Amino acid sequence: MTASPKEHLLGVASVVVASVIWGTTGVSATFAPGVSSAAIGAAAMGVGGLLQASIAIRAIARNAAALHLQWRWLLLGALAVAIYPLAFYGSMRLAGVTVGTVISIGSAPLLSAVIEMVMDGLRVTARWTIGAGLGLIGMALLCIAESSIHSAASAAPSIIVGVALGLLAGFTYALYSWAARRLMQRHIPSRAAMGAIFGIGGLLLMPVLFATGAPFLASWTNAAVGIYMASVPMFLGYVCFGYGLARIAASTATTITLLEPVVAAVLAAVIVGERLPPLGWTGVALIFACLVCITLPVRTRSRTPPAPSTTPA
Repeated sequence: MTASPKEHLLGVASVVVASVIWGTTGVSATFAPGVSSAAIGAAAMGVGGLLQASIAIRAIARNAAALHLQWRWLLLGALAVAIYPLAFYGSMRLAGVTVGTVISIGSAPLLSAVIEMVMDGLRVTARWTIGAGLGLIGMALLCIAESSIHSAASAAPSIIVGVALGLLAGFTYALYSWAARRLMQRHIPSRAAMGAIFGIGGLLLMPVLFATGAPFLASWTNAAVGIYMASVPMFLGYVCFGYGLARIAASTATTITLLEPVVAAVLAAVIVGERLPPLGWTGVALIFACLVCITLPVRTRSRTPPAPSTTPA
């Protein structure tokens, strides 16, 4: 499927909006310290996933036969959706908001491209490689800058586990993005694809929420955090992400979301007090350079007219 330049830019803008919204999740979670990372993740992605499915019921019903034929990719995406928030919020609790977000989101573009190369035979362009490289260097600098301000002796074990969970989160994030894109490439509308994947993933997270979610009822603050996480980042954010994913490649979408750790780092510095030294701001600058490099459209000259867009509605 080929999107027109206008559709491509709309797709990029939608993923940028989603990334900014997602950047608020780490700081939001800090307002409910008595709630475990598993409960936060299950509430955010679980309830948010069910909300996604609720607005897509008609689309899912209309495309039930097509979804059934693609059940392997549907199940793969749903399993990735269920694992992702548990790893992501666990990473932030152990390694800090900035480091956890940096590793989780920063590793996703590379892992997404690897998945596409293995599964789809993708050949990445030189510009994409350069842009992704700049982004990954920026992620590394942010991570180094953040970890250097903590005492190495006490923080090292938790940071190592946090980094490992962050890599798992990055892989599952890339995997469910690719699975959703694969369904869309099988002529399943984005609303039906995202609603089905996130709905099943949300159902898989419900036992975790029931087992760990009691602290949400302990205070109005905890409850407010749970409601916000489910309704804004995980519901509204993924509506925007699904719209964009129908119009741009999964590897491009996950690279654009490198903006998320930048937002998270700034909010963590301003609100939570996680100081960001100059090395970290250098990483921020490299990430923005990556976004410019990746998202600017390539102008090509052709004597043949462009193919009409077949992007699903």
